[in-house]
Amino acid sequence: MKFFNRRQRMMIGIFFSIAFLVIVCVLGNLNTEAARVTDFSRKNLAPCSSYIFGTDWLGRDMLARTLKGLSMSILIGVVSAAVSAVVALVLGIAAATLGKTADSIISFVIDLIMGVPHILLLILISVALGKGLKGVVIGVALTHWPSLARLIRAEVIQLKESPYIQISAKLGKSRWYIARKHMLPHLLPQFLVGLVLLFPHAILHESSVTFLGFGLSTEQPAIGIILSEAMKYLVTGKWWLALFPGILLVVTVIMFYVLGESLRKLLDPNSVHQ
Repeated sequence: MKFFNRRQRMMIGIFFSIAFLVIVCVLGNLNTEAARVTDFSRKNLAPCSSYIFGTDWLGRDMLARTLKGLSMSILIGVVSAAVSAVVALVLGIAAATLGKTADSIISFVIDLIMGVPHILLLILISVALGKGLKGVVIGVALTHWPSLARLIRAEVIQLKESPYIQISAKLGKSRWYIARKHMLPHLLPQFLVGLVLLFPHAILHESSVTFLGFGLSTEQPAIGIILSEAMKYLVTGKWWLALFPGILLVVTVIMFYVLGESLRKLLDPNSVHQ
């Protein structure tokens, strides 16, 4: 990596992260049937040339199941993180532009949600909505916006002190006009980075809730379901049922983190090209 400057290293990180995530999603959707096919003649096979990740107690291909589960987790993470980021953007701008009363109310809600552990609040929301895909997506979306909203709120407060913002206000421009025309362009880099960095949290929490039995149904080959079922067979020596799905889940989360950090550094105006 010594042959590449800082910007090139970041671009390489972004490229490989996106490529990995796209490949996982494509292969996961292409192998939907293979992830569900049972064959008792090949059950509990250890990793081999025919089945790289081995097979489970029903003879299902663990590689196909793992890719399908990860693709589902990525989809849930993308949808829920996008909704959560939009909520954070709207409330962050509203808190800093609608006056002290609105700011106090939104700040109180942010502190209240951040004071409750994500996983506990997510379980409560998921159970209240009947669990399943809808419950998990809404639960993740409603529990992951406060930190980004607080960051955007602080950025808006700083922008309000800028001379061109104050001049625009003195010229009679409305608060929403100033927010849309002057503040939003400056907030987009933070919003984009925050959105990407929400993905790994969303994926991990979705997998955790599903693993605990409060998320997706057992009929779906979700990564949390795979790991939860694998726990029953670890004592019998079926180590591959949990090892490979767990490793790929960690790698997926790391890829999202690398993507977010690379984007943050790339969009940082103080970043020095070396």
